[in-house]
Amino acid sequence: MRGPDPRRVTRERRLRRDMTRVETVLWFALRDRRLGGFKFVRQEAIGPYIADFVCRDQKIIVEVDGGQHADSAHDRVRDAFLHDEGYRVLRFWNNDVLQNRDSVLAAILGALTGAEPGG
Repeated sequence: MRGPDPRRVTRERRLRRDMTRVETVLWFALRDRRLGGFKFVRQEAIGPYIADFVCRDQKIIVEVDGGQHADSAHDRVRDAFLHDEGYRVLRFWNNDVLQNRDSVLAAILGALTGAEPGG
């Protein structure tokens, strides 16, 4: 392959520009190493998929989902692929991010540091 796929780059840029309200709320908490000094990128292509937020160093993906993702077979296939690539996927519902942002951030930080709540 000779460089990035222009269609994928265009799609990633569009997704970054047109983030949902929930993605924007979470992004402002993750960007600029604001969460424990860990660097995140948004709308990152991994294989055929685009992840919402990725901490490359820790190989952790954070996804925010609406009700359409409940019990999604496509998400199970996607998560299996990402797991095989060495990533851990953390999924949060949109309403959790909006109503319990601090708990969501604590769960993400726990996954990043290996000090998950309750463990």
